[in-house]
Amino acid sequence: MNVAMSVSLEESVKGGEKRVRLPTGKELNVKIPAGVTEGQQIRLRGQGESAQGHPPGDLLITIGIAPHPYFKVEGADLRIDLPVTLYEAVLGGKVRVSTLGNAVELSVPKNTSSGRTFRLKGKGLPKAGGTGDLFVTVRIMLPDGNDAELEALMEKWRDQHPYNPRSGLG
Repeated sequence: MNVAMSVSLEESVKGGEKRVRLPTGKELNVKIPAGVTEGQQIRLRGQGESAQGHPPGDLLITIGIAPHPYFKVEGADLRIDLPVTLYEAVLGGKVRVSTLGNAVELSVPKNTSSGRTFRLKGKGLPKAGGTGDLFVTVRIMLPDGNDAELEALMEKWRDQHPYNPRSGLG
């Protein structure tokens, strides 16, 4: 018998226990080993279907990792979009970044463009021989609503510092 089970990203890293309901209606507690990966199978001997006159077979549970609200999984690496303010991007500064463990501070350099990616070594998922990395992509977020002061500042800046970031596109 084969059954699919979805676990959270955190459960896949730390392990734990989950309850699964079989097609027969029977419920079992299943120990999730730490470091389980997408598509990995857990075998529970003697918990599968049985044919008349034969002992029950094995139950195979195929693990699926549920999408995470912040992290995207790429092998042992994780990716996250980091919203920063316009002034953090222009002036630089330290910004708190979530990881699967403790949050860390990332030093955002002055004049960082939206889309720039930083690598935090060893902050990804466990893998054979080490740990993957966390790739943090900066996303500059403007404040909601109209801000007349910001608009005036940008108009003045545009007039005094003209440039075209698309000039090389043809």
